[in-house]
Amino acid sequence: MIDKAAGMVVHPGAGHAEGTLVNALLFWVKDLAGVGGELRPGIVHRLDRETSGCLVVAKHERSLQALQAAFRSREVEKRYLALVHGAPVLAQGRIETRYGRHPIQRKKFSGKVREGKPAITGYAVRERYDGAALLEVDLLTGRTHQIRVHLSEAGHPLLGDALYGGARRGRGAVAQAQQALGRVALHAWRLSLPHPRTGKRMEFEAPIPADFQRALRILREGA
Repeated sequence: MIDKAAGMVVHPGAGHAEGTLVNALLFWVKDLAGVGGELRPGIVHRLDRETSGCLVVAKHERSLQALQAAFRSREVEKRYLALVHGAPVLAQGRIETRYGRHPIQRKKFSGKVREGKPAITGYAVRERYDGAALLEVDLLTGRTHQIRVHLSEAGHPLLGDALYGGARRGRGAVAQAQQALGRVALHAWRLSLPHPRTGKRMEFEAPIPADFQRALRILREGA
């Protein structure tokens, strides 16, 4: 289990041949090469580049297959912390949509598509500020950018999310918090999954990183 730093790309791709999490893993774990393929060895799931927190890696082919099966069957519980513009009216809720590529902007995804895979996001408001809120988010399916898309389309884009937040900048403490964070305000906080060999439930928690804590402190003081 890895506490991925914000700003680190998970695996090599266009424009990111080096400096990725996979490059680091291959350096430190000498027998990882080839587990699940040469391009993404050991990678069970991904986090966006700017997202920090819990990420599980398989060191053996058997573990990789078991963990991937657990993700597909939704045996894995994924909980995030997110800072958003505004605050949902309801203290908790569930967003359930079809999900796919944005029909016009192909680099983006959308929950407002006619056809697509199901996507489900649960959320609960933990703290409310002046112009922002801290949410606890349960990712019940694992679509690319799912949390960012669902919250944006619900009217509450993540702080620092230029792709899905558009020109929404916020004022006062919100603007200061975004500047202090300097990235999308999303942290993969907790991950619970069955052990790939024994099936025993395992729970992990990634400490809230310093940049996220700075943003929280600014919002709390300005609330």
